[in-house]
Amino acid sequence: MERLPKILVTNDDGYYSAGIDALTRALDGVGEVVVVAPASEQSAMSHSLTLTRPLRIRQLDERRYTVDGTPTDCITLAITRILPERPDIVVSGINQGANLGDDVTYSGTVAGAIEAGIFRIPGIAFSLASRGEDFANAARFAAGLTRRVLREGLPAGTILNVNLPDGEIRGARLTHQGTRSTELLIQNGHDPRGKEYFWIGGQIISWKDEHGSDYEAVSQGYASITPLRIDMTDYRLLEELRSQEGFLTDVCAATPR
Repeated sequence: MERLPKILVTNDDGYYSAGIDALTRALDGVGEVVVVAPASEQSAMSHSLTLTRPLRIRQLDERRYTVDGTPTDCITLAITRILPERPDIVVSGINQGANLGDDVTYSGTVAGAIEAGIFRIPGIAFSLASRGEDFANAARFAAGLTRRVLREGLPAGTILNVNLPDGEIRGARLTHQGTRSTELLIQNGHDPRGKEYFWIGGQIISWKDEHGSDYEAVSQGYASITPLRIDMTDYRLLEELRSQEGFLTDVCAATPR
């Protein structure tokens, strides 16, 4: 009997979200799916690993588990404690809302795929560029791309960040991260004891007009596929600094003793 691929699914919206439900149903036709997802919403938690308290795993049924922690916690515990064998791929999403440009640094959805990359397992993060709950087209696309990655693989330490337009998908483009200008809307007030607080709320976002960016693709109705590396070293700058005569000597000389 042919072995089915083992697919680990997580997200940052929580196990109850419509996005992870649509994704799981679509991937059921691709391989053997196990869901290990946060027990509550973990949006904008980035690549946070919980170290200050114990974590609890709850088994909902044969193939669904929750963890009272972050997406990174979910992947770590799934691979090291929950699953009897390593998955062939980790698929994170489908997030309700885009993860374009700089947002990848905040995204718990992307972090789930990044943690897979750290374990040297292929990882894909899927996000829908909408606050709606119609994930049908996005889920079909996710299943197709997952099949492709299972067949062809990814370079070790590399993941795919995928953003999908709302509604019909015109096609797909390979893209780079876009560049945005953001104004944060921060409200302040006073609690019942008179102490001032600050609440980071919405954002006013404008995007730089860049050919080949993730934002351009999604804004034109295409799926955006952006490869991301776990190794964040800027090798171009590294070589440039190495070529600068006296750079390290000057730095050390300027360091107080």
